[in-house]
Amino acid sequence: THWKHGGIVGVFGYGGGVIGRYCDQPKLFPGVEHFHTLRVNQPAGKYYSTDYLRKLSDLWDFRGSGLTNMHGATGDIILLGTTTPQLEEVFWTLTHDFNQDLGGSGSNLRTPADCLGQSRCEYSCYDTSALCHFLTNEYQDELHRPAFPYKFKFKFDGCPNCCVASIARSDMSLVGTWKDDIRIDQDAVNKYVEQDPAYPSNAGAYKGRDWGPFDIEKEVVDLCPTHCMKFKNKKLTIDTENCTRCMHCINVMPRALKICKETGLSILCGAKSPIRDGAQMGSLLVPFMEVNPDNDYEAITELIENIWDWWMEEGKNRERLGELIMRQGFQKLLEVTGIKAIPQHVSYPRSNPYIFWKEDEVPGGWERDVDEFRKHHLR
Repeated sequence: THWKHGGIVGVFGYGGGVIGRYCDQPKLFPGVEHFHTLRVNQPAGKYYSTDYLRKLSDLWDFRGSGLTNMHGATGDIILLGTTTPQLEEVFWTLTHDFNQDLGGSGSNLRTPADCLGQSRCEYSCYDTSALCHFLTNEYQDELHRPAFPYKFKFKFDGCPNCCVASIARSDMSLVGTWKDDIRIDQDAVNKYVEQDPAYPSNAGAYKGRDWGPFDIEKEVVDLCPTHCMKFKNKKLTIDTENCTRCMHCINVMPRALKICKETGLSILCGAKSPIRDGAQMGSLLVPFMEVNPDNDYEAITELIENIWDWWMEEGKNRERLGELIMRQGFQKLLEVTGIKAIPQHVSYPRSNPYIFWKEDEVPGGWERDVDEFRKHHLR
């Protein structure tokens, strides 16, 4: 196209936040000789006041093109189109008058994004906005000064419904989950079965069309991915040990089924879009972790920094974390994080028939004496 992407353009002191755009025919199209994009860090949960949105729009009408993107795949407030002299002016107004910072761009931590979490959603298993806000502040240097092999994204989902699709598009996704039994209101279950008008399936999301009578066997029990549910003699039972927390039954009968009380989050690593090796979903690293803001999320930050140390040391240029895991193996990720292998880490049986032991993994170790070996294995 006629657009030249990138270039050395930005605001003083920051290595990211501005994406340079130039037209390669400036004499023919002087109005878009420069058309830079600014990424602005959105608030946790994407909560805005109308006053703030009005001020932001007025600023961009004055200093830029007036075009915005709220919100793209990056998650940021995207301000599309301005010239180089206006960058510092916009940055000054954002930071000094609006108390708002730029987001991430380039080979750095990208702007963390989260769902509404416990502020609005009864399904949320932890406070996504609190954790998102904390990590955004904790890693300001990584957000604004690119030092990574490539981009790195956090995304926070309050429950397995995954409303910000963290499991598919973030290098580290933190998804809310639980450990104990799903809470069942048997009277409400039977209200759904009896098609009580006050108990519409899917909370009435599909009203407006006659879908036929509600069938708990077809619409709930048979669609359970592990078939851990039974409805017999007007009683619904769930085998918790085989439940994968897919949320389908809770979504269909929200007044009858509730998330559990022993809540926390799962951490998955390595999701990305198809850049080098194709798209990847996140791989489960931590099946369950309690979320405790009282200790400044110490267990989470320790895990993050161990992963970053390995990735920055071993990652190739423009290699995402998921591609490094694919290249060096999931076992290496377990080693650098100090996490012991458990069955939940296995997605499919291994295809390599060989097992390679390290010396410190063998009781007593071993000494490699080539001469002694050759006595018993003559060429």
